[in-house]
Amino acid sequence: MTAETHPPRVLLGIAYRVAAMACMACLSAIVKWTGSRGVPVFEIILFRNLFAFAPLALYIAHTTGFGVLRTDRLGGHALRSVVGLTGMVCGFSAVQHLPLTEATALQFTSPLFMTALSAMLLSEKVGRHRWAAVLAGFVGVLIMARPVPGAFSAVGVSLGILSALGAAGAMVAIRQIADTERGATIVFYFTLGGVLMGAVGSIFHWVTPDPLTLGALVLGGLVGGVGQLFLTEALRQAPIGVIAPFDYTQLVWASFIGLFVWGELPSLFTLAGAAIVAASGAYILHRELRRFRRAP
Repeated sequence: MTAETHPPRVLLGIAYRVAAMACMACLSAIVKWTGSRGVPVFEIILFRNLFAFAPLALYIAHTTGFGVLRTDRLGGHALRSVVGLTGMVCGFSAVQHLPLTEATALQFTSPLFMTALSAMLLSEKVGRHRWAAVLAGFVGVLIMARPVPGAFSAVGVSLGILSALGAAGAMVAIRQIADTERGATIVFYFTLGGVLMGAVGSIFHWVTPDPLTLGALVLGGLVGGVGQLFLTEALRQAPIGVIAPFDYTQLVWASFIGLFVWGELPSLFTLAGAAIVAASGAYILHRELRRFRRAP
């Protein structure tokens, strides 16, 4: 019996996805808080990836075994890591300039960019329905961004959009190697790339954290690693079409954290724009799944 016809497994997949989104919202909050205490972005990235190795190693040891790390596609992993880590740098920087809810909402533009990049780089056919959804999604971004004097953080919004673009580019890069590489392999080399990038960047700007900040940085790495594993497990338990819509629960988690930690109350513009972006992304997912069902 497959996950599609096994309700307990589907429910478990949904639970993993929701838990993963909670982890990602917590990670963003930790990034925002440690950044406010003077920790540079590359140093945060170093801790995020270095301590993510602990849960990742345990997962690989208990599932696939370390033989899964053998690969003949180092170039593909390097490309995926560079693109994805560039997005991570922008995303970690965005939360320093924007309310947590708004920075999270901008991440949901990633499916819109992925549709456009798939058409340009992979020569995938994108019909008028998906292009219309992309355009509607960017209208939602404009509503969230509110490009009017006094209400517009040009740096924060630009970084948030670049982060989503980087995430979309990483997904396109993963498509190019996913025919031979397993999920654990891709995550391992991405995490390794993050450690290397963070270490090199920290050489030029290092701030020794106090014990409380150090603990938060370590916690961020563990939470980020566990969240990544929850994402992987969710895909093992249930079809992507069932669990992907639950990605938007990250916005709920981010709203609660932003309210209780920083007193941030999401504006109507942020909520309205996020709703449009979420609807556009969900529609793109719907059209994508229909296309794959028809492919055979």
